Amino acid sequence: MDNGLVKFTKCLLDVMFYVGIGLTILIPGLFRIFGKYIVAFRKYYFLQCAIYMISGVFCLVIVYELRKMFITVLKEDAFVDNNAKSLKRMSKCSFFISALSLVRLPLSPTPATVVIMIVFAVAGLFSIVLCQVFEKAIQYKLENDLTI
Repeated sequence: MDNGLVKFTKCLLDVMFYVGIGLTILIPGLFRIFGKYIVAFRKYYFLQCAIYMISGVFCLVIVYELRKMFITVLKEDAFVDNNAKSLKRMSKCSFFISALSLVRLPLSPTPATVVIMIVFAVAGLFSIVLCQVFEKAIQYKLENDLTI
């Protein structure tokens, strides 16, 4: 396994996590500024702030779970129950983000909003399938460990 790539990706996730925290906290101030140029941010300021901040928290949970999973990958023990649980949490967060984007669509009907909805819905489905793969791999691993 290429540990250099895994370590780089873990560092990238760390940066994304901490930058994400900062951006999520700054949303009210940023939306005040954007509101000068974009009517939807001015007209629906509080609702937009709430939707984006809640979405931001769900994104942070996804990145946090990925960071936890990468620690097990670095230890070369990826097929553990906690990773399957992380994938389940990530799927729920992805579906919530997709639903929040659906709520946001009438406020700010842009192609980007539709793309975000679709991307996070697919990510949620992908996480569910990957969780099932992990659960099966964990089962095989446990059976293999018992036969040795």
